[in-house]
Amino acid sequence: MTDTFLNRIKDSKIQDYIIDVRGYANEITIEIHADKVPVVMQTLKESFGFNYLADITASDHYSDEGRFELSYNLVNMDDKQRMRISCRLEEDNPVVATVVPFWGSAEWYEREAWDMMGIKFDNHPDLRRIYMPEDFNYHPLRKEFPQLGIPGSIQVPEKDPPKEYK
Repeated sequence: MTDTFLNRIKDSKIQDYIIDVRGYANEITIEIHADKVPVVMQTLKESFGFNYLADITASDHYSDEGRFELSYNLVNMDDKQRMRISCRLEEDNPVVATVVPFWGSAEWYEREAWDMMGIKFDNHPDLRRIYMPEDFNYHPLRKEFPQLGIPGSIQVPEKDPPKEYK
């Protein structure tokens, strides 16, 4: 990413939605307001050529403000540029708009973030769990979730007895 690229960002309509810009290992992370995710993502795809969504990840900072950090890893395939867009979500209402209209692959990434971290995505076409049963009341990657799980919260299949070695 060059200064020219950053100048283009500064001159664009998304400048007002940026909270912070950080750089590490020749990649840029832009932190934005969570309610501006759709307009920022649409601008980055249509005006800046970030045509590939590599993944969506979430972190639990277990803090009083902005507990969850949601990160979108974008790639401009033509210019071979990578960028991370992040936003912070509050514990009591971790909700953000879906980006499925811009990248179809977001459907699975958002479902995983919902299943493991409890982050909801408004207007997601099929927000249901991937790994855990639908009636499971917890989100296993949250920091308050016990490392050994919650006894009795999910039925575990019986273990097969050891097989003889022949």
